[in-house]
Amino acid sequence: MDHHDIARVLGEIAALLELQGENPFRVRAYRTAARTLSAYGGDLREARAAGALPELRGLGPATLEMVEELLDTGTCRMLEDLRDQVPPGLVDMLRIAGLGVAKVRQIHNSLQVDSLGELEVAARDGRLASLPRFGWKTAEKILKGIQFLRQADGALLVHHARAAAAELVGVLEALPEVVAVHRAGSLRRGTELVRDLDLVVVARDAPASLAERLREGRVAEFTQASETAITLRLTGGTVVDLFPCTPDRLGFVLLRATGSEPHLQQLAARAAARGLRWTAEGLVRSDRPLAAPTEDAVYAALGLPWIPPELREGRGEVDAAAAGRLPCLVERRDLRGFLHCHSAYSDGADTIAVWADAARAEGYDYLGLTDHSPATAFTGGLAAEAIPRQHAEIDAANARGSGARVLKGVEADILEDGTLDYAPAVRRQFEFVIASVHTRFGMDAEQLTARVLRAMDDPSMTVLGHPTGRLLLSRDPFPLDLDRVFACAADRGIAIEINADPQRLDLDWRVLRQAVTAGVTIAIGADAHGVANMDHVDLGVAIARKGWLTADHILNTRSADEFLAFARRRR
Repeated sequence: MDHHDIARVLGEIAALLELQGENPFRVRAYRTAARTLSAYGGDLREARAAGALPELRGLGPATLEMVEELLDTGTCRMLEDLRDQVPPGLVDMLRIAGLGVAKVRQIHNSLQVDSLGELEVAARDGRLASLPRFGWKTAEKILKGIQFLRQADGALLVHHARAAAAELVGVLEALPEVVAVHRAGSLRRGTELVRDLDLVVVARDAPASLAERLREGRVAEFTQASETAITLRLTGGTVVDLFPCTPDRLGFVLLRATGSEPHLQQLAARAAARGLRWTAEGLVRSDRPLAAPTEDAVYAALGLPWIPPELREGRGEVDAAAAGRLPCLVERRDLRGFLHCHSAYSDGADTIAVWADAARAEGYDYLGLTDHSPATAFTGGLAAEAIPRQHAEIDAANARGSGARVLKGVEADILEDGTLDYAPAVRRQFEFVIASVHTRFGMDAEQLTARVLRAMDDPSMTVLGHPTGRLLLSRDPFPLDLDRVFACAADRGIAIEINADPQRLDLDWRVLRQAVTAGVTIAIGADAHGVANMDHVDLGVAIARKGWLTADHILNTRSADEFLAFARRRR
């Protein structure tokens, strides 16, 4: 088990304990440990061998013992016992937005509902609406939440998919007949959710033995195995499609395996217009397959330049390529500033000095530190009286000169009435402000939009953080009128964030072109709670690329002085 698997186990234990009415401090201990491990960037087995596990902030004696058990056995007796005591459907109910422990208990005790299926029936036949503090409006929201969970079933967050793919790639590359392994499918296209893993396996000969070799290890079952495709399911439930090919066919097989289907359909139509046939075996002219060792060769045969995988969604990229209008997409190396990170002054794991050194080591010129404000109590926000001490620590880190320059920022809550947390005089102590909604998501579209627009009137706001509040596989985006928000941001000179936390990836890439067309500047923020999360930025860059963004669209491709000048214009 890796740190993601163990974090999921501890999170489930926390939920089960909470449903049992366990001591809230014990529940919090497991939840904190789950967050710690989810954010951990190293190898837990290596950390244990080095004696470093007890040093991880957020692990106590009980949770540390459980981590050891999971590393040794892959199982957890406590979780198995809890699953016997609590119907598993109750944990599924907790995944529905708006259903906390108290409401799930009420539903279970009053209606004897133990599963999502039973909950759906109760929501439709009126029993749920009849419960105190529920009603038909709540029942309708719960029905939507059940539908959302079913649509998300089987999907992986992209960082989990990357980790699973990396492990499988390592296994494949160790096979003697394998020359190389290439990631394909939605993972290569940089989508926020991945339903299955697609890998192209280049072998000296299409290996009939490949499926047999893979039976060892994490493979639970095979559903298909042939010379051209192998479909298998890992023990964790992830579906993997492998596409073996020889080197001379790599370009076409990789292009097909990457997709998307609309992109491939447009390429097939273009092939037909040029007297070519798009077949399962490759591009064919006069019954002879064309050589396709690279994707460039396939695109060239269609009269096109190579199209970056992130753009292959059938949203105008083929026409743009034909007209020579493909954008020069932003790259990670274009970012000069690392934005949106939390230190030990709120709910982060690391000190300011550690952050400064890590940012410099990753090649950033500056670091935009943004601890939480106090309004959201669970974040342990930065109290007003602690700000001078934090800023003195920042000044000391900058005086050392060895790390990246640290900018004095904050993530201030957008309160229910649209004002920002802290008094105006307090906010003026910061060089820039990311403002975000963290509470009261149940407001309707007009209320939420008015709340955000009022916050954008505040001259201290520099960036609107995770603007739609979505949590992938957990919470839908709240209903915001993005046209009005984009227009206001462009008019006020406020950047809007691509929040690169893999559970958020918000803004959605599908609306980014709309935003920049409206004149909005985009910031890529990691929302990192420890230096181990710095690679979140790669996911944010992938989302920016899917939205056709160039370096000129991104605020933190500018220098520190230019970034601060952007913030000062509002003041």
